[in-house]
Amino acid sequence: QVAAASGHTVVLVDQSDEILKKSAKGIEESLKRVTKKKFADNPEAGAEFIEKTLKNLTTSTDAVAVVHSTDLVIEAIVENQEIKNELFKRLDKFAPEHTIFASNTSSLQITQLANSTTRQDRFGGLHFFNPVPMMKLVEVIKTPMTSQKTFESLVDFSKAVGKSPVTCKDTPGFIVNRLLVPYMMEAVRLFERGDASKEDIDVAMKLGAGYPMGPFELLDYVGLDTSKYIIDGWHSLEPNNPLFAPSPLLNKLVKEKKLGKKTGEGFYKYK
Repeated sequence: QVAAASGHTVVLVDQSDEILKKSAKGIEESLKRVTKKKFADNPEAGAEFIEKTLKNLTTSTDAVAVVHSTDLVIEAIVENQEIKNELFKRLDKFAPEHTIFASNTSSLQITQLANSTTRQDRFGGLHFFNPVPMMKLVEVIKTPMTSQKTFESLVDFSKAVGKSPVTCKDTPGFIVNRLLVPYMMEAVRLFERGDASKEDIDVAMKLGAGYPMGPFELLDYVGLDTSKYIIDGWHSLEPNNPLFAPSPLLNKLVKEKKLGKKTGEGFYKYK
């Protein structure tokens, strides 16, 4: 959405036409919300903006077919190393030489993803934040193999879509999640020990630290399965780091399929 809205030609690829229809509808609804604010005094210009943006956007279920004419591939599929590697390996065979590959992963090593291709110098991380139309930040990740030209292109693209890029080495969790995930896990441990209720911990961090959401609200928003996946991955990399220790309560909720907002229940219940 933000790439199309900033004048880029975008092909959105997903597994089925059904998913793509839902995505296109979601983008259109999101654009309507954006234009309400952005073009409050000029609805005609707003309608034109939506039409223009949607013209820049096409959809496909065949990544290989569309990668032939692509300058930048941004992957945002399931957080699974093997599945991502498989996709990049396949696209690498068909993408033009100049095409840059980037991953939106928040927890996997960019270097390992890059190693599944023959374009390690044209590979980097572009980590956007949810919800992307609202959040200004993009973490641009440079691996030891990423060329300066590729790195600069990724920074320039981030600015071109109206975001504020920050840069980081290819380290677990980059900047934001490296600080945020251990913070959320510490909140769970505080609750597990019975030191404070989850409601009071959330209120304390909102009113005392000025955070828009408390850690338990945020965990439910992110998805408890996603949070568990991240912490398990880091724990396997650094088993002796107490910040990366798994949580029995988080594991229990995930096992019970209480994954947060998306399933109607996590740490809190949602109607």
